[in-house]
Amino acid sequence: MDDFYRENILDHYRNPRNKGHLDNPTHAHEEPNPLCGDVVRIELHVNDEDVIEEVRFGGEGCAISQASASMLTEMIQGRTLEEVKQVSKDDILEALGIDIGPVRLKCALLSLKVLKVGVYGLDDWTGEDEEDW
Repeated sequence: MDDFYRENILDHYRNPRNKGHLDNPTHAHEEPNPLCGDVVRIELHVNDEDVIEEVRFGGEGCAISQASASMLTEMIQGRTLEEVKQVSKDDILEALGIDIGPVRLKCALLSLKVLKVGVYGLDDWTGEDEEDW
């Protein structure tokens, strides 16, 4: 089963979904992972009903950080901001489907941190413990 998830990660890395830029995002945020240099930017267009109509991501980094960003964009497209607020680190780790060690955890959760900080201003969220936010 791990091979399936590894192939899925590589597919998202090689063929990222929703990679690019929006012309007029309503929300945008970018952050680096200071431990490894990965960078992720997420841009959203949210309508008047707080539904994410469009989402794009950009950045550079390892397969884990870029694949998790791609997977996250698929998770949140068409959802309300309130629904997106409920997306957790467990959702990201489940989508990745492989054991992530402590060093790679920040890579895996970088896109979720960018989303939470960019939409909700949760600057204190480290991405490691949901009680932080």
